[in-house]
Amino acid sequence: MRRRTFVACAFSALAGAKLFALAKKEGDSAPIGVPPGGEYDVLIAGGGTAGAIAAIQSARLGAKTLLVERSSQPGGTMTNAGVCHPGIFHAWGRQVIAGIGFDIVKKCADLNGDALPDFSKEPKRHWLHQIWLNPFLFAPLLEEEILSAGVHLLYGASVAGAKFDSGCWTAEIMPLCDRQSESYKTALSVRAKQLVDCTGNASVAASAGFERLCDGDIQPGTQIYRFSSYKLSDIDIPALDAAVKEAKKKGVLKRQDIVGGMRNFLNAGGFNQHHVLNARNACSGNLSETSARGRASMLRVLRFLKNFKGLENIKVSYLAPETGVRETFRIKGETVVSVDDYTSARVWPDSVCHCFYPVDLHYDHGVNPKPLERGKVPTVPLSALIPKGSENILVAGKCVSSDRLANSALRVQASCMAMGQAAGAAAALSARMNTSPGNLNFALLADALRANGAIVPQA
Repeated sequence: MRRRTFVACAFSALAGAKLFALAKKEGDSAPIGVPPGGEYDVLIAGGGTAGAIAAIQSARLGAKTLLVERSSQPGGTMTNAGVCHPGIFHAWGRQVIAGIGFDIVKKCADLNGDALPDFSKEPKRHWLHQIWLNPFLFAPLLEEEILSAGVHLLYGASVAGAKFDSGCWTAEIMPLCDRQSESYKTALSVRAKQLVDCTGNASVAASAGFERLCDGDIQPGTQIYRFSSYKLSDIDIPALDAAVKEAKKKGVLKRQDIVGGMRNFLNAGGFNQHHVLNARNACSGNLSETSARGRASMLRVLRFLKNFKGLENIKVSYLAPETGVRETFRIKGETVVSVDDYTSARVWPDSVCHCFYPVDLHYDHGVNPKPLERGKVPTVPLSALIPKGSENILVAGKCVSSDRLANSALRVQASCMAMGQAAGAAAALSARMNTSPGNLNFALLADALRANGAIVPQA
């Protein structure tokens, strides 16, 4: 009945916990790129930073798992948006986030011959502990892990809506279809015991009637690109700074096209040195407009720089497929993590993972990170992944239940990987035990996570 089975080792009846291992059948495989049918234990919407890890964890715990992703590769922000330098896994000289996500990150670095930062030393700036990876390698490695876990994988599709009835979810999946095909349908209907929304904007949970949070203002996004084929020593930086300032006055460049000085911009090859205002991707219209404006910004800067002495031969060496979006909707959960909860490093009785990043709210012309006090390591409770008043559904990733300032720190990749693993484990265990994640024995969940390499905070 299951592609994967539990191998359980019982602890005391008082503890009520079990430690799970994985047993894979020889020749086991899962469908790729075909319309799924029938019933699943766990359906995961979105194969990004949280969703891919959730799917792997769910399948490794024996659940028949379907992962639906709208693009043609997994990884989300790390692959489609090009922000392939995840962090932060370590804090104050010790590792605080581990597990499936970190293991894949290490595999990618090892295969590409990249050195990891020295995590034993506390960096002067937080981003020095982020791990720079090759996005063209990370995507296939992540996909390999998804498929080897036995996850059923469907690209080019999205979960358009979901309804909970009689203890089970019925989800409508909109795939790319060939109208000449005999199997053409407008939608695929799939049933699942548990649903995990990792869309980045809690859109599936919203379709089921659960409340989302969104402030009036949202953080700007960034179109990741890199320029090359120039020497900084050949360029009059003060003159270029003055030229940029004048170009912004005349409207040749927009203020947000270049954030900061040109020395930093050119040193970085333009990487993460601009903003796309009002960047959203919650629907096709948002995604289209945001991505088009991001690429248009890159073209304005390129055309302007090519007219400056020393930059005549500047080239585009990398352009991410999508503009990265920092902020969308957040689910309203059983617990809403506040910025005070975050900065005080509150530990809940149901904390499933740590997270570590400055409060990092971007605005139209810059960012002013606020580092955590020394020794503080925030946590995320399971109840922040559960939509308020729900059954058999979890929301993981940057749309975690939180206020805006807390979310500006929680949204980063290592934290999303940890939340995804926790959600995948909770969904798989809940499906097996025919219960809702909010009623799950927390000791059972914690042991399952630790058995798969995760670090669970101690209350």
